[in-house]
Amino acid sequence: MAARPDYYKALGVDKKASQDEIKKAYRKLAREYHPDRNPGDEKAEARFKEISAAYDTLGDPEKRKQYDRGAGPFGGAGPANPFGSGGGGFDTSGFGDILSDLFGRATGGGGGGGRGPTREQPGRDVETEVRLSFDQAIEGAQVPLQVATSQPCPT
Repeated sequence: MAARPDYYKALGVDKKASQDEIKKAYRKLAREYHPDRNPGDEKAEARFKEISAAYDTLGDPEKRKQYDRGAGPFGGAGPANPFGSGGGGFDTSGFGDILSDLFGRATGGGGGGGRGPTREQPGRDVETEVRLSFDQAIEGAQVPLQVATSQPCPT
């Protein structure tokens, strides 16, 4: 199992650093290693991703608390969790909710291959031209609009 990354070290700040110090360190490093400033430099790109991941965690007070405790997705052996986390690795408890949100159905358990409720597919986009005077555009106007369709719209 890979060791948990040390986000404090990645940003070059102390574990007791304030949110402002973390933000300042992130901005300085992000400017230095940004891919636009280092085109084609894979090491700089990897460092930028590491810095971004560190700030994503340490810049959010709630995620930082979890990281410092070694809880949630930050479980496993690491510098802030000397007692281990019992199971180690990555906490996958929230994946079912994420997947059900993405696919619109419950995941896991129960067998069965049902797809759940189906969603209507969106229709194609419709475009038309409308002419407005300058005053209508500034003040707002309601303009009657006719759109030719091949079938009636149910909504």
